[in-house]
Amino acid sequence: MSSPVSYDLQGQGGGIVIDNTGPVTGNFRWIQGITDFEIANIASSNISNSVEITGLTIPAGVGIGGRFTSIQLNTGTVIAYYA
Repeated sequence: MSSPVSYDLQGQGGGIVIDNTGPVTGNFRWIQGITDFEIANIASSNISNSVEITGLTIPAGVGIGGRFTSIQLNTGTVIAYYA
């Protein structure tokens, strides 16, 4: 039997496409780039200094794991998967 965490990492918990520059709040476990993207602001409960990735261009196809409660993009499109 698979664990719920495994399902989350497989995207079976669902997610939301973010393709705008407004803040999106929720309980997210994984952010997957669909296009190159740049994070304007991000809040994480388990990644120290997550602010350090703001302003970086992250290539399409790259994913970031953690526990995120708010994501705001400068550019690009991502899927944020629910925890």
